[in-house]
Amino acid sequence: MAEEVDYEALSPNASLGVNMLAGALAGITEHAVMFPIDSIKTRMQVFATSPAAVYTGIGNAFTRISSTEGMRALWRGVSSVILGAGPAHAVHFGMYEAMKELAGGNAAGNQWLATSLAGASATIASDALMNPFDVIKQRMQVHQSEFRSVFTALRVVYQKEGLAAFYVSYPTTLTMSVPFTAAQFTVYEHMKKLLNPSGDYSPVTHMIAGGMAGGVAAGVTTPLDVAKTLLQTRGTSNDPEIRRVGGMMGALRIIWRRDGLKGFGRGMSPRVLTHMPSNALCWLSYEFFKVAIREQ
Repeated sequence: MAEEVDYEALSPNASLGVNMLAGALAGITEHAVMFPIDSIKTRMQVFATSPAAVYTGIGNAFTRISSTEGMRALWRGVSSVILGAGPAHAVHFGMYEAMKELAGGNAAGNQWLATSLAGASATIASDALMNPFDVIKQRMQVHQSEFRSVFTALRVVYQKEGLAAFYVSYPTTLTMSVPFTAAQFTVYEHMKKLLNPSGDYSPVTHMIAGGMAGGVAAGVTTPLDVAKTLLQTRGTSNDPEIRRVGGMMGALRIIWRRDGLKGFGRGMSPRVLTHMPSNALCWLSYEFFKVAIREQ
């Protein structure tokens, strides 16, 4: 009988290249599978002036978009995610594993501080790479988007709004993503050790832990995600105030004035619904690809 793989020992011993490639493949898988729900989330968060672009829920949005615009509309912008998610997730997981090892996160016990620091560091690096792709993705997702090509969108947005359009939301993204990722990795590592203290290979454990971590992190950071969407789609708005908004605080003020407290929860249900299965799939894929690549 073949010797069993010491699964959990792969994390500290695997090379940086293995971690980065596994992360890239996991990221592409995660985003592609859940993209239609992400498109619905974006549309629910945008302050639309057209009644045709106002949705009451996930089911309502799915039915109306697919019946009036076709199913393809729910996938518009997925090419931007695929282009950006691979490199960004490679950097993300590579940085995470390197920082976790450096901070002592692979030592015995629940090293929550080390894993939180590693998760936060991973996000700062990966978001810098992913932010422009995320802007283009949302510009293509909105109702009546003028863009059908990633490269056309890149060119037009750059010509009309300059480089700043791709990074106006970066401070908000970091403000949101650093605690999101720190919470995600901390909950994931804690749940993984709680559900599987022996450290044996257990795909079910990674799915459950990943799903719970993603749902918790997505829910608590939704208000900042609404602000990020407002900033990233400001160039598509006909509202002068939204088009002029220059940062996170301005976006939060607009949300509060126009929609009150409930405005900060816009798109929460599709956001949580996106992150729970996608995070479960992402962690399952990541851990699987680490084993598969290691055995080659």
